[in-house]
Amino acid sequence: MRVTVTAPAPLRALLIAAPLLVLASPALAAPGLGDEVYGATYQKGTSEFEARYGALNGGWDSGEEALKLEAAHVPLKNLRVAAQVEIEREPGGQRHVTEASVEVVYTLGRAAGIDFAVYGEYAKGFRGGPDALEAKLILERRSGPFDARLNLVAERPLVSGERIALSYAASADMQVVGDVRAGVAAFGDLGTFHRFAPRAEHFLGPIVKGEVEALGPELEIEAGYLFPLAAARDNSRGQFRLIVSLEF
Repeated sequence: MRVTVTAPAPLRALLIAAPLLVLASPALAAPGLGDEVYGATYQKGTSEFEARYGALNGGWDSGEEALKLEAAHVPLKNLRVAAQVEIEREPGGQRHVTEASVEVVYTLGRAAGIDFAVYGEYAKGFRGGPDALEAKLILERRSGPFDARLNLVAERPLVSGERIALSYAASADMQVVGDVRAGVAAFGDLGTFHRFAPRAEHFLGPIVKGEVEALGPELEIEAGYLFPLAAARDNSRGQFRLIVSLEF
């Protein structure tokens, strides 16, 4: 099955350039810290305010935190735009704003029951951190109460001499009762094209999602605890995560 998409010229340029701009070194933060697994489709006309928090527990990295605050709008059925601020804390340190970014998600279409989208982000680094570009390929499969998502990620700090870095984010959850869903989420590093899938950091664990609509705006909450795998076990014992969002 072939999916044909006509995108605006600026977006086509971004999509063409993104694969060429993903030269990077691995991110310093633990995989998944303050991140989410993006979906491939959104409802036109909606706006969303979201806070994503993650903290490492145990080991050398205990106390490392990330908080990401995001405001997003969906002006078209296949286009979502957002602005984001990231606040981080190193173990034993203080919280600082480390990055501000703008992002775009563009839905490509559906093939074989899977929705496809692409993601592009430009981030402005603070406190000596470099500016960066990030690209994602987003896949989502929904079937009745079941939802599975996979994000394939590449990031490029705007400095020379770095290699391509790859990572992933994935989740699978199912409606269990009412508006409550339960499942698992996973985040991890995939190395570089020169050294793909080395012994890197990965986190995997259970998540629970819920919705409250009685407040007017729809309140969504996701909580989970991810366990370290591979190299992540050397530095931590687990990762707590919490996402709270309001959709209008």
